[in-house]
Amino acid sequence: MSWDPHNLPDQTGRTHVVTGATAGIGYFAAEQLADAGAHVVLASRSAAKLDRARDSIRRQVPGAEVTVVELDLASLDSVRSAASALSRLGRIDGLFLNGGAMETAVGRLTDDGLPIMLGTHAVANVALVEQLLPVIDGRIVHASTGFVRRLRLDVDDVLTPQRGFFRAYTQAKTVTELYAYELDRRLRSDGNPAASLVAHPGVGVDAKTPAREGVYDPRTQRRRNPFTPWAQGKDAAAWSAVRALTDPGARGGEYYGPANGRRGLPTRLAPLAHTAQPEPDRVARVWTQLEELAVGKAMPTQNRIPTIQ
Repeated sequence: MSWDPHNLPDQTGRTHVVTGATAGIGYFAAEQLADAGAHVVLASRSAAKLDRARDSIRRQVPGAEVTVVELDLASLDSVRSAASALSRLGRIDGLFLNGGAMETAVGRLTDDGLPIMLGTHAVANVALVEQLLPVIDGRIVHASTGFVRRLRLDVDDVLTPQRGFFRAYTQAKTVTELYAYELDRRLRSDGNPAASLVAHPGVGVDAKTPAREGVYDPRTQRRRNPFTPWAQGKDAAAWSAVRALTDPGARGGEYYGPANGRRGLPTRLAPLAHTAQPEPDRVARVWTQLEELAVGKAMPTQNRIPTIQ
């Protein structure tokens, strides 16, 4: 179907939860969903930033229904607490798993002893999904990245250390995709009404992002981004996930992103074979590892594996 990101299907009466919602893609996804009439729940770790993001959305969308929940993806205790609060919503129509640390410091771990990228982009989301499934009656959208296509990693052990930021990030998002597609297969097999989809945003840069009081001020940006000439703002980078959440024709197991991989209208793309159709034994091992880590079965301190330089 044709898609107009400025004229979304009516979301009145629906509740969407967005993690990492206080800035960037997560913030703009929440704003767009609120503008379509949804009750939007912002989930992030900073109470002050949550308040500023909520106030900004209400300025942009007068009368918007916006609530907040504190969620620190680097702490499984925080994930459990947030999941308990979110479960009280009664029903969740859409869950956008956008949050995750963009940590360049080598060796940083979560509170549970996991590499920060893997812990926040994958394990915490597994924990959140499994606790919220009883109240999800719609779509779970997992944020991925084009690096999964460009830097193919055939993940067999999620704790295999990676060299440098980009490999650690790509590993975490590869694991995210493996989990997302396997989750959808299992949901359909169980007759569960929820659906699991993947979205990648293309390339979003601050220089092309509209200002939002209390959330983003382009006048404060000092560093030039070499991707700016052929990128888009983070408002447009949110379109892929928003389509995956709201397109009446979207189905579980689908993959949304800009057709050229960088910018533009979101479209349904062919999923990547190495994450959507992996060897059954490999995805089973990854699934088991993630489930064990998500319930807190992390390595003993002496066996923790940091990301390597």
